Amino acid sequence: MTVSTPATEVRLPAHAAGEVGAAVAAALDNVRRHCGEEARAWVLLEDGEGEVTVSVRDDGPGMPPGRLDRAAADGRLGVAQSIRGRIADLGGTVAIVSAEGEGTEVEMTVPRARV
Repeated sequence: MTVSTPATEVRLPAHAAGEVGAAVAAALDNVRRHCGEEARAWVLLEDGEGEVTVSVRDDGPGMPPGRLDRAAADGRLGVAQSIRGRIADLGGTVAIVSAEGEGTEVEMTVPRARV
């Protein structure tokens, strides 16, 4: 895993930092579970003027279209609750981009105004 952060401190209230950290941990757990031990992962923290963005990207097998929607419909709510729910509770957004054979990227953005 490679982690890239700004050279300066990125400050968030303790609760928001904990929720973002838990969402990142959930995304990394998905890399481990679905991509295998040999997969590479990258975590990028960006400190924008009005928001904080954390991206988790992997070089795994990716997901077919509709995979997350089918999982949620079947009652498997890991991504829906552990990632999207946490970030939504902070007023943020989650974008997930994936294609079979191309890996997956989870981008979580939390506005500073709400945190």
